[in-house]
Amino acid sequence: MSISAEKKAELIKKYATKDGDTGSPEVQIAILSTRIANLTEHFKDHNKDKHSRRGLLSLVSKRRRLLDYLKKNSEERYQKVITDLGIRK
Repeated sequence: MSISAEKKAELIKKYATKDGDTGSPEVQIAILSTRIANLTEHFKDHNKDKHSRRGLLSLVSKRRRLLDYLKKNSEERYQKVITDLGIRK
């Protein structure tokens, strides 16, 4: 499931490192996390939707790779993102 343009703009504004920033790992992780949460809600009603489940797994792996990149390059940015989004325990 996709997210609305307003929600996406709000996430970009919140996690951007500078003006016009849409490609930083923080922004991408925030957008992916929102899409993952939407798909998770979708599966509560449609648990046999295997095609969307495959998409969910690809989103989760993409987010995992971005988190690994961020952790490797900047530990403090990584910690800030996971606490803001509540990804880890």
